[in-house]
Amino acid sequence: MTITLDQVTFVGRLVVVTGAAQGIGEATARSFAAFGAHLAVCDRNAESLSAVVTSLRAAGTTVHDAVLDVRDTHAVEAWITSLPSIDVLVNNAGGGFHSPVMGVNAKGQAALVDENFTSVTNFVRSCVPKMPPGSSIINVTSVEAFRAAPGFGIYAAMKAAVEQLSRTLALELSDRRIRVNTIAPDAIPTPGDDTLAVGSSDYGLKVPLGWGEPDDCAGAALFLASPLAKFITGTTIHVDGGSDAARGWRRSPEGNWEP
Repeated sequence: MTITLDQVTFVGRLVVVTGAAQGIGEATARSFAAFGAHLAVCDRNAESLSAVVTSLRAAGTTVHDAVLDVRDTHAVEAWITSLPSIDVLVNNAGGGFHSPVMGVNAKGQAALVDENFTSVTNFVRSCVPKMPPGSSIINVTSVEAFRAAPGFGIYAAMKAAVEQLSRTLALELSDRRIRVNTIAPDAIPTPGDDTLAVGSSDYGLKVPLGWGEPDDCAGAALFLASPLAKFITGTTIHVDGGSDAARGWRRSPEGNWEP
């Protein structure tokens, strides 16, 4: 099969993006819109979501929007039920806070589990019955799913759980011809990370390519959802500037890589 320019289009296709009011979610929604997609976007930040939706509609994009908490199973089900056929689901919503595991109480742990894992299963269960063959699910995890994460242990465990879930779903949904993949970002500054900085060092200096931007993740999502990736399922794209590859290696002030 020869790949042609007209294959990289989402004209007439409906793309669901969670956590679309800012950061990676907003960039992903705008990128799909630029390629012709209809959008269904949600967030619990009503003001920011409204601004994003207003600008998308002004540019001519058809947008279904909802202010909702992705942890609320019934709210998710009700909204998805109201939508037409769904071609792409991007589970982007999530979040965390800095605390050693022993400092996270039961309520805090439940919040982290629901926001980062239950939210994903909520949308998968609701969307899959509306997804035709050839559809794509993209779950946004984190580089922390692949390494220890002191201070973010429960968050990282849930991202690892989503990674595992995605691999299993890739097999279980293969008969439906629905592909399931993940994106694992790192060094992507977003408004949601403003309160998570720990220490005084510039984290970007530890990353081979330095800091990235939300559009880097949006590009990976576009690829995974497109026919260009029609034979890719159950895998992860690390959008991390080489962070995962570096693992324990760090660049010295002289520019040398040292273990």
